[in-house]
Amino acid sequence: MTDTNIIAAILMVYLTFMLVIGVWARRSAGTSEGYFLAGRKLPYWIAAFSMNATGESAWLLLGLSGAAYLTGLQAFWIVAGEVIGVGLAWMLVAKKLNDRSRKLDAITVPDFLAESFREKTAARHASKIRLISVVIILSMATAYIAAQMLATGKAFNVFLGWDYSTGVWVGGLVTVAYTAFGGFKAVAYTDAVQALFMLFALLAIPLVGLMHIGGITPLWQGLENVGPAYSSILGATDVTTFSIIAVLSALAIGLPMLGVPQLLVRFMAIRDTTEVKKAAGVSIVVILLFDAGAVATGLVGRVLFPDVITLGGDSENIMPTLAQELFPPVITGLMVVAVLSAVMSTVSSLLNLASSAIIHDFYNKVRHAFSTSKQSSKLREASLAQWTTLLLGLGGCLIAMQQSGMIFGLVLFAWSGLGAAFGPVILCLLHWKKTTQQGVMAGMITGFSTSILWVLFAKEHFYDLYEMVPAFIAALCVTIVVSYMTATKVSNPKDSTAPSA
Repeated sequence: MTDTNIIAAILMVYLTFMLVIGVWARRSAGTSEGYFLAGRKLPYWIAAFSMNATGESAWLLLGLSGAAYLTGLQAFWIVAGEVIGVGLAWMLVAKKLNDRSRKLDAITVPDFLAESFREKTAARHASKIRLISVVIILSMATAYIAAQMLATGKAFNVFLGWDYSTGVWVGGLVTVAYTAFGGFKAVAYTDAVQALFMLFALLAIPLVGLMHIGGITPLWQGLENVGPAYSSILGATDVTTFSIIAVLSALAIGLPMLGVPQLLVRFMAIRDTTEVKKAAGVSIVVILLFDAGAVATGLVGRVLFPDVITLGGDSENIMPTLAQELFPPVITGLMVVAVLSAVMSTVSSLLNLASSAIIHDFYNKVRHAFSTSKQSSKLREASLAQWTTLLLGLGGCLIAMQQSGMIFGLVLFAWSGLGAAFGPVILCLLHWKKTTQQGVMAGMITGFSTSILWVLFAKEHFYDLYEMVPAFIAALCVTIVVSYMTATKVSNPKDSTAPSA
């Protein structure tokens, strides 16, 4: 059996296992709450691993390692930013969101936003929040899915020599299948398995690479040989405006963790609010190992294979290149699984998120499409969501055929758009009782639009400051100001559904 056949065989076993999990989870996906939220019965460790796998995606194994290959030690600021972001998300959002979403019977993030005001406004006003949320989620999820499918094509091309389009369709269709069949429970449990593969790859590659280099001292010498900027934590020998902005941007990469809906739904699905603290501990440790391993992979790759860029290669292929060169075929096969795991964990979550936005929040809640009983409506939602997931997945594969864009840039764009739209308003709703419906709507629109406009018109004029920084600040300020201006129109803030301090 050739090396390629060994890798392909391991890959087929993995894909089959993912489908088995999807079939197993199907029995719990018969209602809308079961399909979109796993019936609120996720164990804490599943929620923790699922959050990290979903939040990192191909951006971690291919994008972050490629960024470290290009920029050097300054990539560790991204590690710091992600760890801080994950810690703040668990500390400021997770417990309150889990508890309050149960009381409101909310099963999606738009659901939570709208239901927070259900006793204060008419249903048609709450529908405005849902509609704004759906538009934002679908527009950003499209870019996000395209980035992941792009990563699938790259990985299969490097590892197996497959045509780019073949890689996209193989990885994409399996992901769509188990997501459509098993809903969020399949997504979460496959995420946990995929996170373990990712963790294995991100620990094994830099450690074995370091052994090939000869240890820490030769590694450091190799980094210094690249140039003074490469071996400096600031990326430059002198502190400049550009270096300070670069550090600030890297630290802000973790901010979207406070608000991206595909992560927030994990908080809502934990089976018991008392388990949130244990989940937080697991999640923070894993994210630190994830990100540090990815950066170390890029650094080791730069020393072992310094000519990838000069020879016209792609820096985002450094992780697959190391896996092929450093390991026997069986282990390389596991590395292929790790890359595919990073992609599939995020795509499945985005598909579940997008289908819930279309079916639950728009088709059911906004358009009031169902006139049957509540239980019948929930059953019908789950059925419609399965078909919607299939169509969304096929669309994502077709978009990925364009093969345009770098994974790192595409993911950051979608990541910041979602984080800026939902993060500030979620924080206000959970921690400030004077937040109003008008403030939430204004904040979402401001965060989303500022993120896009900053990338299109302002970013290059402000030392490439990451769009999340101005967008998050603008959205938070607008939410507070508009809430103050409209607070007199809100009924008694002490009612049971109002956000508490």
